[in-house]
Amino acid sequence: MGTITVNVDDDVEKKFRTTASTKYGKRKGYLGEALTEAMQTWLKTESNNVKKTIDLLEKGHNSGGLLYKSRDELHGR
Repeated sequence: MGTITVNVDDDVEKKFRTTASTKYGKRKGYLGEALTEAMQTWLKTESNNVKKTIDLLEKGHNSGGLLYKSRDELHGR
C-alpha cells in the first residue's frame, strides 16, 4: 500500500471529507477508501480518453482532399 502526501484547496477538501463521510461513515480509513475509489474512476476515464485519441490518430482524418494544385494558387500569385 502506498502513501501519497498532497496539497488540496481547502474548499475541495471540506467537500470531499463531507461526501466521503456520508458514504463510508467516519470510521478509520474512510478517506483512503474514498480517495482510492476516486482515483480508480479517474484512471478509467483517462484511459478511455487516451484509447479514443489513439484510435482517432490511427484512423486518420479526411480533410476533403486538395483544393489547390500549387502553392501559388493558394496565395493568389
